[in-house]
Amino acid sequence: MNATPEELERLQRLSSDLRCLVCQNQSIAESSAGLALDLKQQALEQIQAGKSDAAIRTYMVERYGEFILYKPAYSTANAALWAGPFLLLVFLVVVIVRGWRRRAAAVNASAVPAAAADALRQAQLEERYRRESEQKK
Repeated sequence: MNATPEELERLQRLSSDLRCLVCQNQSIAESSAGLALDLKQQALEQIQAGKSDAAIRTYMVERYGEFILYKPAYSTANAALWAGPFLLLVFLVVVIVRGWRRRAAAVNASAVPAAAADALRQAQLEERYRRESEQKK
């Protein structure tokens, strides 16, 4: 079947929204992979059968998965995929900050006994110096 210019234009618009499953970084309109050519042929046949663009996209998603769409529909799963890295980053920042605070608290806690030990040592030295001074008199 020969396609009309309108059908070819519609095919071009539709195929630019569909990802090539082989190339992955190209649309099926740009790709020359065998699968992309087959997908364009399927889309053209459905256009000629009178199906809407939405029906053709739905068919492609049902057959090949949502990955085929450059602009997938909003869903909870998609939101989780987009938010996941940011949530992981926030979690890591919280863990790192808590670790720094615990380490700082441990250093401060160990500094108090060291200061007390220094004060005790100083008092002992002062007492010893006082005794030696009294013995010399």
